[in-house]
Amino acid sequence: MTKFLAGLTVLVCLCAGAHAAERRMFIIANDADGYGIDRCLAAGEKCGAAAANAYCKTHEFASAATYHKVDREEITGSVSAGGAAACTGGKCEDFVAIVCTR
Repeated sequence: MTKFLAGLTVLVCLCAGAHAAERRMFIIANDADGYGIDRCLAAGEKCGAAAANAYCKTHEFASAATYHKVDREEITGSVSAGGAAACTGGKCEDFVAIVCTR
């Protein structure tokens, strides 16, 4: 009986480890479109949950674990620090990280 329980414990741990590995972070532009959802996502507020979950579902994930604003300095190599794409009209584009889970 002890060997059975030990084996079952190992199996549960392996399954839990595989499930935890099914996470992916998406970095997206925080598009300030005037609807307010951009502020909800960037601030990590509850009102951004629906948008974050919808984004994850469009990428075949179950839901969003977290979402928050990220600084340009945190994103290495994928976003240029300057140039026309970074800032237009005196306003620099913000980015949001959404962590999706299966």
